[in-house]
Parts: sequence; structure tokens; C-alpha cells
Amino acid sequence: MAKAKVLSSKVVFRGPLFSVTSEQVREPAGYTARRDIVRHRGSVVIMAVNETHSSLQILLEKQYRHAAGGDLWELPAGKIDGGESALAAGKRELLEETGYTARRWRRILYFYVSPGFLDETMTIFLASGIRRGQAQPEADESILSKFVSLPKALAMIRRGQIRDAKTIAPVFWLALQQKR
Repeated sequence: MAKAKVLSSKVVFRGPLFSVTSEQVREPAGYTARRDIVRHRGSVVIMAVNETHSSLQILLEKQYRHAAGGDLWELPAGKIDGGESALAAGKRELLEETGYTARRWRRILYFYVSPGFLDETMTIFLASGIRRGQAQPEADESILSKFVSLPKALAMIRRGQIRDAKTIAPVFWLALQQKR
């Protein structure tokens, strides 16, 4: 796979979660362009499932997202800290946000969030064998967690109650696995 040749690169913004780099590149087809890229360490998403009910239950959380202008129903998620593996980040985020831990972890999806301008990847884990514990949210987090059945989560997507792509993709993945 051919890559672009970076002709120049300058960090134009550096914040606590990401930076922005402005680059002049010569793309594989020969076109020279300016590309502004949001650089991010990556994130994890955890689809914690409870298998003890008659139907599979998924742990969702509701929290305020300023960029979206309100509360969103989502799967637990968070950033990968420097030097941290995706799995360690997933375990940390699940405990911090919900208080739950899991005995079994399986990576099920890995994707770019919006590769036109953002290099962030998301690693999605299926967490099972869950146990309740004490949540340890960060000071700026106000999170409501609840389990919903897979059919209810799919209905929430259809009705527009779940509008978060990092939640929609794993829920659809799980629904496809259940049909096998």
C-alpha cells in the first residue's frame, strides 16, 4: 500500500486529549495537499454483557456530551492512556464508569472513527462474566448505568435513542452473532 510523503508538518494545537497537526503531503497519486489531522492515542469501548437472564443483557450508560448537546446512551468507553494497552484501558474504564469487572475479555472490533481528518482508532471489547463493584467516576462524569436486553438496544437504535456510532456498531455486531 502506497503512502503519502510528508513534505512538512507542524503541530498547531496541543490539548490534554488530542493535538492537531497541519501537514503538506504528496499523496500516492501525486497530488500535493494540505491535510489537518487530529492526533489521538486511541480509545476503547466495552460491551459488557450479562448472560444470566433469559435474554442477553447489555450494559449501557447515559451521560451528558457537550459536543452532542445533551445526554447520550452509550457503551462504556474512554481513552487509552500513554503506555497503557487497550485491554488495560478497557478494564480500567469499565470499573471507573460502572463499577463492574469482567472475567472474560475478547476484542471484537477495531476501526478508525473518522479517517478523513482523525487518526483515532477504537478497540471494542466484549466483556462477560461480569461482577458488580463500586464505580469510580472522574470528577466531571455523571453517569447512569443500566442493563437492557439486546432486542431493546436494537429498538433504541431504530427509534434514535442510541445515536452514538461506537455503540451502534458493537450492538449490530452482537445481533449478527446471535443469528448464527
